[in-house]
Amino acid sequence: MFKKILIANRGEIACRVIRTAKKMGIATVAVYSDADRSALHVRMADEAVHIGPAPSAESYLVMDRIVDACKTTGADAVHPGYGFLSENAEFARALEKAGIVFIGPREHAITQMGDKITSKKLAEEASVNTIPGYTDVIEGPDHAVEIAADIGYPVMLKASAGGGGKGMRVVYNDEECRDGFERATNEARSSFGDTRIFAEKFIEQPRHIEIQVMADEHGNVIYLGERECSIQRRHQKVIEEAPSPFLDEKTRKAMGKQAVMLARAVDYRSAGTVEFIVDARRNFYFLEMNTRLQVEHPVTEMITGQDLVEMMIRIANGEKLPLSQQDVSLNGWAIESRVYAEDPFRNFMPSTGRLVRCIPPAASGGDDKHCGEFVRIDTGIEEGSEVSMFYDPMIAKLVTWDTDRDQAIERIGEALDAYYIRCVSHNISFLNAVIAHQRFKAGNLSTNFIAEEYPDAFHPSDVPHDEPALAIVMAAAIHRKVMDRAAELSGQLPSHEKKVGPDWVVIIHPDQHPVTVIPVEGGHEICYQDATYRVISNWQLGQPLVRAEINGKPVCFQIDYTSPRYTLSHRGSEVNTLVVSPHAAGLTRHMIEKVPPDLSRFLLSPMPGLLIRLTVAVGDEIKAGEELAVVEAMKMENSLRATEDVIIAKVLATEGESLIVDQPILEFE
Repeated sequence: MFKKILIANRGEIACRVIRTAKKMGIATVAVYSDADRSALHVRMADEAVHIGPAPSAESYLVMDRIVDACKTTGADAVHPGYGFLSENAEFARALEKAGIVFIGPREHAITQMGDKITSKKLAEEASVNTIPGYTDVIEGPDHAVEIAADIGYPVMLKASAGGGGKGMRVVYNDEECRDGFERATNEARSSFGDTRIFAEKFIEQPRHIEIQVMADEHGNVIYLGERECSIQRRHQKVIEEAPSPFLDEKTRKAMGKQAVMLARAVDYRSAGTVEFIVDARRNFYFLEMNTRLQVEHPVTEMITGQDLVEMMIRIANGEKLPLSQQDVSLNGWAIESRVYAEDPFRNFMPSTGRLVRCIPPAASGGDDKHCGEFVRIDTGIEEGSEVSMFYDPMIAKLVTWDTDRDQAIERIGEALDAYYIRCVSHNISFLNAVIAHQRFKAGNLSTNFIAEEYPDAFHPSDVPHDEPALAIVMAAAIHRKVMDRAAELSGQLPSHEKKVGPDWVVIIHPDQHPVTVIPVEGGHEICYQDATYRVISNWQLGQPLVRAEINGKPVCFQIDYTSPRYTLSHRGSEVNTLVVSPHAAGLTRHMIEKVPPDLSRFLLSPMPGLLIRLTVAVGDEIKAGEELAVVEAMKMENSLRATEDVIIAKVLATEGESLIVDQPILEFE
């Protein structure tokens, strides 16, 4: 077995690989950029090597520095994780030349499957179902329109070297096709250095279902079930689960068989994922093959009981697969949600900064604090870590398992409730809203789910609480506990001690909710709207999570408070409350509401990024829907368009300027 493995990656996947390597008794080497000098993966590894400045193009993507780090530390193998150099055939070749084992597939498989045009042709030759389309390179916008007309709209334009949603556009007419071709080409150039674009028929109401394959160098190939990855935003996965609620056993076996056929066709070795698009009648079509470990691999591990990273390491060391196809069994249900530093209420714009508070839900079961039987957390950051603008804004992957899908959904809702993050924006409220959605619970999924259910972006009103009374009751119980503690202040004048009354009003603007709060053993009894709620909790002041039982039902609320104001979060909903006496409640009706300033006259940058293009000038008359500017963030081009007819009064930023969130770009008359 290898003595030392270098992980050519960062963040949660680097930490994930290090954990398995340590379990196997293998020493580990981390690499890090300037921005990651104090990162968790650096501290977890036995050794760490600095490889350059913060931008990935000057550090994690510089393969010569990775190879040099292997030579310096004596690492005899490299695990690439995912992203960065994980699917770079030249990197695999450079390692082989240096006598270092690449823990992944052979160079030719990476090359053939990494090119979407070539992989589709190979899939056709291997008798794998493929989507109708044009697999040669499109020569330009007019050629794209011509091809789209032959295929029939809607059409998907895709970068041949693409991945992660970059270089992809769905187009429905000639105008969108020309614009989409330009956008896809620009993103492909900046992300992959490869501008080749091809086209294929866009399957409407599609599901994205992928098959996990594992192959050794002795000719053994198996598949380990499927993953449902249909909940996507901008072609990037948000929530994944295994198995799929849609597949029957017949379709599962057929998809698995074709995935194995494709792996054999390219003499595959190591872990790989064959992705399919599945229509409403369970017809499935090959999409692409990812020649690496997938982000969502934990759900497969939790229902199969297999450690995919360990299998990759052993296969790279020349060992045979430890099980055959008939040994593979699927047990229970697992769901993964990707917790990102992004603002769901600002069109999911990336958020950067320091995690001043970060309290993840405790992993349950097992010896590893990250991995449990029911809850698993894969993360590369912790409280105090910096979310950098240079890398993917993922905070963690939160995974839950249970015996069936309904129970797994309930567990992930509980875990999201207990995930407390402050000082960077995050998408936990959105994740909770999705899993609580009746359509999600019913398993009626497609890759259009988010676009259809949240067509006008995501708003706080999109997460109404199933039981709105719970927040009112909890706010009242918390406030009574705060007041009772304040009443114990020493040095009070005899006979003038503070007495806490039972009657309060919980104000959720503009509504007022009178309550009566009576202390009982272990908590409080609260009367609200002719109902009685018994709240039992050992919560103490200063704790950000309130774990309680309300009428015997366990709940977990997140709380931010400056008494008498309390902000309570539960199941994705956020409620701002003010708890006061009945007399004070009457006075609040006369308070003037502070109105936020009107910023409608400005075009504000919705994210930190680079202003790569201004398409207007002072005096231009712009119609609603026309493009005003393009901001690049996380290698994605974001077109900012007018929401109404405007005239440009001032230009407040210049092309090439780095923008911060809400920085004015244009002013309108």
